[in-house]
Amino acid sequence: MALPGVDTTTLCLFDVDGTLTAARQKATPEMHEFLKRLRQRVRVGVVGGSDLEKIKEQLGNDVVDKVDYVFAENGLVAYKDGKLVSVQNIQAYLGEDLLQDFINFSLNYMAKIKLPKKRGTFIEFRNGMLNISPVGRSCSQEERIEFFELDKKEHIRDKFVAVLREQFAGKGLCFSIGGQISFDVFPDGWDKRYCLGIVEKDCYEKIHFFGDKTKPGGNDYEIYADPRTSGHEVSCPEDTVRICEELFLK
Repeated sequence: MALPGVDTTTLCLFDVDGTLTAARQKATPEMHEFLKRLRQRVRVGVVGGSDLEKIKEQLGNDVVDKVDYVFAENGLVAYKDGKLVSVQNIQAYLGEDLLQDFINFSLNYMAKIKLPKKRGTFIEFRNGMLNISPVGRSCSQEERIEFFELDKKEHIRDKFVAVLREQFAGKGLCFSIGGQISFDVFPDGWDKRYCLGIVEKDCYEKIHFFGDKTKPGGNDYEIYADPRTSGHEVSCPEDTVRICEELFLK
């Protein structure tokens, strides 16, 4: 429920990693205070590629009560006013045969990649997507940064995605690189634009989106470029606060 005096015709949607927090880190007290102040002016939502538990780790266990919308897994798991409103399921949508073909191919490909470190959880199964990490999601923060720096030089994820696009052409799959160590795989149309279909019925006059991976191939690109949103590219959480201060909090 909107707070008294809030402009209910305007919605601000925020990516999480790189936009509200540093990658996979907790939001600062200053960011929590900023979101509280912003919510007194406009409606506020977060849309992340991660599952709800990871979003809670970064934004707090009570995040679904502190903002108006939480869209986990690009909106495939959606909360409004603290209540679950919809869930999608990738295995039912794609079917077990395609799912297993994709998983088997990906594991075989990753087995041939030589990295400084490899850890665990190379494929994370989520409601609305698969998250693929060549280094493994259980890597430490230091190992995460090590892979990210190597990936910037050798384009490990870019090359992997290019192979998957060719191998599974015509299968209705999309690929999106985000964060530092992984990329997402999901059915056509299940990118971050998916959440826009959920908020459409709330009839907002203006929807602002803030994200850091807004170039083609980044996991913010589609919603950032969508004509239904006013997209804002940010470089860090401090940049997000600065832009919003200018737009809404003067």
